[in-house]
Amino acid sequence: MLPVIKGKELIAFLKTLGFSVIRQRGSHVRMKSEDGRYTTVPLHSSDDIPKGLLRKIIREDLEMTLKEFAEAYEQYTCK
Repeated sequence: MLPVIKGKELIAFLKTLGFSVIRQRGSHVRMKSEDGRYTTVPLHSSDDIPKGLLRKIIREDLEMTLKEFAEAYEQYTCK
């Protein structure tokens, strides 16, 4: 099951996975990983990221399975 994540939380988590912010335009933050993967994270006030968009980011941008992401995020939140 996917966690409910806000944009700022996702950005902080992605930084632990080796992503860094390369630019921000309005309410969207563009990030790049050390190995060349890109993703865009929306920062719409305190709204949660919609489940469909989170799935797209995980599968297509992060190139992870939902299970891998859930396990990594659980480890991140338990620190």
